[in-house]
Amino acid sequence: MTYDHETTDVRQVIEGAVASSGNESELGGATREPDSVTYFEPVTEFRRKTEFLRDNVSRGTGPSEQTNADLARVNAGRESEPYLTRWRLADVATMRLEDWAGAVVGPTYLEENLQIPRSTLHRWQKRNQVIALRKGLGRHVFPLAQFVDGRPVAGIPEVFALAKQPRLAWSWLVRPSPYLEGSIPIDLLRRDLVDEVVIAAKRSF
Repeated sequence: MTYDHETTDVRQVIEGAVASSGNESELGGATREPDSVTYFEPVTEFRRKTEFLRDNVSRGTGPSEQTNADLARVNAGRESEPYLTRWRLADVATMRLEDWAGAVVGPTYLEENLQIPRSTLHRWQKRNQVIALRKGLGRHVFPLAQFVDGRPVAGIPEVFALAKQPRLAWSWLVRPSPYLEGSIPIDLLRRDLVDEVVIAAKRSF
């Protein structure tokens, strides 16, 4: 049976069903109840939803149009650079460096090939002037693209301060940014276009 009124007393509904169906029978003084009662949403709530949808249609924003508009707004937010940047850290944390970071080298390579003493590299690292990525247990490697003429490019400290994570910072630096018309930030830093990159980083993080 279906009822069309609001109630919180299910027993009252059952007794009403028994009385209206004529299924009352005395079995040892007990009233036999119907085998089952199907509960549907009260008509008042159904009417409320129907009126809401009818009002939307009358305004030209029917359920399909309204839903599509809402989905478009959500998807636009998910495709924005800040949304993607937040998820990059989870991605790069589980990926091999070789799969996303580009060429990385250790302190020995930098000392022998770029004449960067380990003491200087350590000082740059403490000041966040270079990005060091952990690889293995306690070992750090350095993306090679951040060095020009034996020195780290300008702008890395500003990006690092915004990203707060070395992997996230480097991941952003090596991927095209919509705020830079699709250019790769580290490429622009290598061309001394620091201001443009910092502005894009502020919008991304």
